[in-house]
Amino acid sequence: MRRFLPSLSALQAFEAAARHLSFTRAAEDLQITQSGVSRQISNLERQLGVELFQRAGSRLILTDAGRTYLRDVDQMLNQLEEVTIDLVRGRKADLSLMVGGNPTFLSRWLIPRLEGFFHLVPGVPIDVFPISDEIDFQTSAIDIAIARGAGAWAGARALELFAEELVVVAAPRLIPLHEKLDHLDFCSIPTLQNSSRPSLWLQWLRASGVAHTGQIQGARFSQSEMLISAAVAGLGLAVVPIHYVRKELEQGELHLPFGAPARSSDSYWVVSPERKQHKKHALDFRDWLIQQARKDTSFMQALLRET
Repeated sequence: MRRFLPSLSALQAFEAAARHLSFTRAAEDLQITQSGVSRQISNLERQLGVELFQRAGSRLILTDAGRTYLRDVDQMLNQLEEVTIDLVRGRKADLSLMVGGNPTFLSRWLIPRLEGFFHLVPGVPIDVFPISDEIDFQTSAIDIAIARGAGAWAGARALELFAEELVVVAAPRLIPLHEKLDHLDFCSIPTLQNSSRPSLWLQWLRASGVAHTGQIQGARFSQSEMLISAAVAGLGLAVVPIHYVRKELEQGELHLPFGAPARSSDSYWVVSPERKQHKKHALDFRDWLIQQARKDTSFMQALLRET
């Protein structure tokens, strides 16, 4: 008997449109035309005999049936993606250690140290994923994560790795090495902004107590990695977590014209879902991360004493 199933393309169009509440943005996501998305949704609603969306002018609203269907379709698509990836890589995802974190933190702090864990616990397959700090640990497949925040996530346990410390960094071509500043004039010194964390300059100013004049301004960058590259290129001063720029400080590509870091209100935490508390490799990874964090904190304190 032929299965009563919509086409996969129709389900993908529905999921994307429901996620964005926009046919236009769904089309951009799927790299098809807006009319193509609209046609797929119309065919799906006709096949099901159920209205999934209501149109209120330019707004798109999910019906009650649409919300229920979205939850199940999203789960089904995730499962289909998972078994497909399992087939390609030749193992099931639940045999891997699923590690998540902020992309810049992963590339700048975790990955340079990861070889040490491979030597400590050889043979453990690890999958590393970028995640947001607002991840839902009750539904995520992540086994363990490094997240920034106040330490409270529903359905998870968190242990503090280290407090977030913010520094203003400058390239020697912009501010000469060993030149110390005690006042910041935003009108005379170029500054750079992190559009994903627009309050960083305010946080640093309040925490450091440095006097300033003028309004915060300057080129904006959507990722910390780009912001750091711009600072190294001498485009302006930037506020960054000090743990992101260890290499640049060691190599003299950046320095700290305003001196010691100032604490933000956040910390970095190693977080694990409560339902995965007893997964051995996750516990091994957690303990290793805490050890690495202690070593890094000691190193950064020594580095700051030398600068």
